[in-house]
Amino acid sequence: MKQNMGTVDRFVRIILAVIVGILYVTGQISGAAAIILGIVAVAFILTGAVGHCPAYTPFNISTTKKENNV
Repeated sequence: MKQNMGTVDRFVRIILAVIVGILYVTGQISGAAAIILGIVAVAFILTGAVGHCPAYTPFNISTTKKENNV
């Protein structure tokens, strides 16, 4: 798997996942919203840790820095 996520993208995803976790633990979200956001948070943590987002692949999106081959 080739990495297609830059450092900032990975950091933002992990921070958002932590925020969702805090909201759940403090009781700010519950029910269907908590389940949906929990699933998204887990996906964000996994993709952030690996550095590859499968949703980026079909659209050929990459947030990694480009190397200058001059």
